[in-house]
Order: sequence, then structure tokens, then C-alpha cells
Amino acid sequence: QVQLVEFGGGLVQAGGSLRLSCVVSGSIYSINVMGWYRQAPGKQRELVATITSVDTTNYADSVKGRFTISRDNLRNTVYLQMNSLKPEDTAVYYCNARSITWTNYWGQGTQVTVSS
Repeated sequence: QVQLVEFGGGLVQAGGSLRLSCVVSGSIYSINVMGWYRQAPGKQRELVATITSVDTTNYADSVKGRFTISRDNLRNTVYLQMNSLKPEDTAVYYCNARSITWTNYWGQGTQVTVSS
């Protein structure tokens, strides 16, 4: 089992920045991809960014150049640095871990609200 706890959501004005953190515990050795997803009201959950065990990253087109995903293996933490935030970035952000057996684990979510 893998447990994920997110921190760092909040309210920010357009153009501002936030950093989300996801602390990972449990069977960490089984994880090969970590990621952030988001879900806005009335919309489906969508991929924001992923990072593999060898630090290969992938981003949604809508956040490229503005968001950066990174990991700190010593702290078992994955980060999402979000800059130049837009109102359309408003959503609940979820941390995700995918194991080598393709099992998906999710955090409880953290709200990010960007005011115009």
C-alpha cells in the first residue's frame, strides 16, 4: 500500500505562484511514476504533470512553461511548482502514484483557487 498526503493549496491572485507538496509513505519501492492531476467543477479529472523514477517529466500543454514537477527522494516528497497562475487553473489537485503493477494510488486532494 501507498499513502499520499498533499499540502500547499490555497487562494492566490492571477499571476501568482503556489507550490504543492505530496508526501509519500508505505511501499515506496513499488512506485515508478508520480504525478499531479486536477479536477475542476463539472469537468473530468485531467493530467497536469508526471515524473518517473528516472526523472523523466511530462506536462499537459496547458501548463507547459508555467508548472514544474520535481521530487526529493530523501524526503519522499513530490512537488508541483505553479507559476503564472490563471483562473482556469482553479481545481482540486490530486497527487497520484502508479506502481510497477499499474495500481494507482491517490491523495485526498487540495483546493487551488486562482482569482482574477
